[in-house]
Amino acid sequence: MSGPEGSLYALEWNNNISVASITLISYEYMLQLEKEITFVWDRPWSAMSYIYLVVRYFGIVVAMTCACWGGLVYMPEGAPDLLRLTSGLVVSYSMFLFVQWGFSVYLCLAKVILIWRLYALCNQSKRILYISLGLFLPIVVLYIAVDIFLWSRPSAISMQEITITPNVKYCTYFFHVGPMPAVYAAIPVICYDIFLVVLAIAVLVKHLKERKELKIKPNAYIVMIVRYHVIYFVL
Repeated sequence: MSGPEGSLYALEWNNNISVASITLISYEYMLQLEKEITFVWDRPWSAMSYIYLVVRYFGIVVAMTCACWGGLVYMPEGAPDLLRLTSGLVVSYSMFLFVQWGFSVYLCLAKVILIWRLYALCNQSKRILYISLGLFLPIVVLYIAVDIFLWSRPSAISMQEITITPNVKYCTYFFHVGPMPAVYAAIPVICYDIFLVVLAIAVLVKHLKERKELKIKPNAYIVMIVRYHVIYFVL
């Protein structure tokens, strides 16, 4: 399928996926709101509280932007052709950069929370903290390098106008770099995530053994934290 029909089909899919994504994001937010009020807003504030709120609400903004955009940006039909094309391309490229850099910032902050939780689970072990941070810093550098090399260079990505009707036009993006740089860059990140989740599971296993010997129920917070580590890794 090509031509106007293909563009219209892509637009329809874009709109359907956007509606579904916005619905899921809103539903997840409403589900977690009560817990957020109980465990964050109604408790004494700490550095972790601020980091959590930044991660949560910045992540929602990035996810909503990605969902509302979906890769296509509408260009108003009332604007002159050149202005409409220029402004549409600029807005499209700006939103694309915001989403890509935003996801990187979100993932880095989320990993900071995971490291902080592991630090608490390991009885505030300085060794665990230093090792985790020492391995995390190259990951941050890698995220920045990928965002610059793959997303921020005009030679790596470009915006293009798509005409559906004479009065309805959209912008979308096209990559000029193969997928292998992104694949290679993802390997260290995945390895680091595996390190975090394995460490969390090891702490949980040790905790369960100790509680079993003492015939005491496991600490619900430790189980919950490790569960979130695993969910983060899977997702």
